Amino acid sequence: MITNPSLSKRQSSLRRDPSSGRVKLDELAHHLGLSKSTVSRALNGYSDISESTRKRVETTARKMGYRPLSHAQAIRTGKVRAIAMVINSGEPDRHNPFLQDFLAGACEGASAFDWTMTISTAKSEEDMLNVLGRLVEERKADGFILPRTEVDDPRIKYLSALNVPFILYGRTGYGQADTYSDTSWFDISGETAIRSAVSRLSGFGHRRIGFVGSDPKFNYSHLRRDGYLEGLRASGLPIDPELIREGARTRDEGAVQARALLELENPPTGIVFATDLAALGSYTVCAKFGLQIGQDVSILGYDGIPESQYVSPGLTTFSVDSQRAGERLAEMLIRQTRGEAPESLRELGEAVLLERESDGPPRLTPEELAQKITQFRNGNRGGDRS
Repeated sequence: MITNPSLSKRQSSLRRDPSSGRVKLDELAHHLGLSKSTVSRALNGYSDISESTRKRVETTARKMGYRPLSHAQAIRTGKVRAIAMVINSGEPDRHNPFLQDFLAGACEGASAFDWTMTISTAKSEEDMLNVLGRLVEERKADGFILPRTEVDDPRIKYLSALNVPFILYGRTGYGQADTYSDTSWFDISGETAIRSAVSRLSGFGHRRIGFVGSDPKFNYSHLRRDGYLEGLRASGLPIDPELIREGARTRDEGAVQARALLELENPPTGIVFATDLAALGSYTVCAKFGLQIGQDVSILGYDGIPESQYVSPGLTTFSVDSQRAGERLAEMLIRQTRGEAPESLRELGEAVLLERESDGPPRLTPEELAQKITQFRNGNRGGDRS
């Protein structure tokens, strides 16, 4: 039997006892049969190293337990192999359930490249740029994930001026001539989902369909409103500005807007909400008006947060895979820090319909719905007087 001593030696290094000491770069290079320079450049994402070689080096490095000395690598490459995201703790919906899955995905995505994920908080919008600046100045991250993109987002201008890599979770610049054509982003096509929601209600027989949007400062709110309008046009339904409400990000705000729609002289028999949290606010309003959701009035949401399946009736919604979004954003940002052009790193995914019991064919006409609400409220007032 003929053996290859060199190969045997390299294989033995793969099985080395981790307690014997840290695996060194020359040992990793020897095992791979590559030069130290090639291995080093592969690990640091240099563009002159092929993708297949880079993946082979990274996979073998993980198996052997190789970890570069972070401070030495930072001096040599100018990178700390870390990405970051700053969360605004002052936001009214900062506890949105999507966040846990999203962060888990982002951390896993970074870990797949042997990078780390840093999470920081800002106390307000004004504090956001201060926190970003501190992280840049202290070299805590090589790039940033920017969630909740705004139409006119100061974070984009700030990091662009510093020439610091970033990726958007969402799009930006709605209605503006300069839409930041050189930025990278990952987004879910909320406009497609909302259009489908309107078409779904129209298919059930609804002819007056309301829409409750989010805060207009956010880019997604405009896109989802566009989806609503496109859905009406596709269904041959008229556009009535009276049926369009804005500014609902929380349960309470959703309740306010749902009440405003249902108190119209000619109310909608179906309402599409830009977010699940706002949609859940409509449940208390419908209960106060004596309405059965899914029969007297249909409700649809967007996000697929866990809470939407536990209300009664379960909320029909469009689900977003937040964990996958986090993973993709981390991967695309790391690729950008390695030299890929930002404008080449863009991806638009789709939300998935979760059919539950909160929508269906209308049992009442808009006129009958208005009459039922009026009778129920007058009956309650009469009971109070007695």
